[in-house]
Order: sequence, then C-alpha cells, then structure tokens
Amino acid sequence: MRKLKSLVIAAVLFLGVNSNMTAQTKVAHINLSELIPLMPEVKAANDQIKKLAEGFDKDYKAMTTEYQTKAEKYSKEAPTAGDALNETRSRELQEFGVRIEKFEQTAQAELQKKQVELNTPILEKARLAIHKVAKAKGYEMVLDSTPGAGVIMADTGDIFQDVKAELKIK
Repeated sequence: MRKLKSLVIAAVLFLGVNSNMTAQTKVAHINLSELIPLMPEVKAANDQIKKLAEGFDKDYKAMTTEYQTKAEKYSKEAPTAGDALNETRSRELQEFGVRIEKFEQTAQAELQKKQVELNTPILEKARLAIHKVAKAKGYEMVLDSTPGAGVIMADTGDIFQDVKAELKIK
C-alpha cells in the first residue's frame, strides 16, 4: 500500500514537472542598436558630450601649444643659460608634460562619466517601453537581436515598431 502511494505521488510530481517543462515561453526580440539612436534624447546627449569634448580639446591644445613654446624658447636659450637654469627648465617641462598627461586622462574619465550619466536615463526609458509593450503583447521574454548581442535565431515576434510607437518615435 505504501509503495502504491509513493508511486502515485511520484507520478503526479512527474506529470506536474513535465507539463511545466512543455509549456512554451512567449519570446520576442528587438534590435536595440537600431532603436536607441532613434530616440530624440540621444541627439541632445550627443550634443552635450560633443560640447564637453570640444572644451577639453581646446584646453588640451592650449596646454600643448604652451608646452611647445616653452620648449622652443628654452632650447634656444640653453647654450647661454647655464646648468642650474637649464636643469630647472628641464624639470619644469617634465612637470608640465605630466600635467598634460594627467589632464588628458581626467578629460577622458569625465567624458565617460558624462556619457554614462546621460545614457542611463535613455536606456531606462527604452527598457520601460520594451517592458510595457512586451507585457501588453503577452511576451515573457524579450531578447536583444543586435548583431553580436548573442541571439542566434530570432524567429520570434519583433516588437521594434511597437516600442517605437510607445516612445512616440516616427
């Protein structure tokens, strides 16, 4: 009797697990690399990044021009300047070169930080729109079909147009 009871429980559990395994998950896909550039916020973000980069570039060029001017001046005056002055000037140029390198690194870090700061809300807005459309259409999963994003086959529903409409992109 106990064996029969155990067998019935095992059969019920097996059938329950088996039926869950055969249930299909509704999957859709969207190409984010096509969607994101169409969002109007991207242009505004890119304009801010470009303006910031141009400012850094202007400062960098001014610093390098000043460095080159000093280096040429010191080079011309070196034969008559004396060892102590030449050594001081050499150290000054080395320090100036280090400041230029540090500025370049800081500028790159600031640009990357600003890109993340500006792109995060854009990506979040796209994610929320995708989630809303997927939920409305009954999809349980949405994959990014951007080439190289890892989707090998995308014969599922493409929700690109629906998400564009949700974001009011023409």
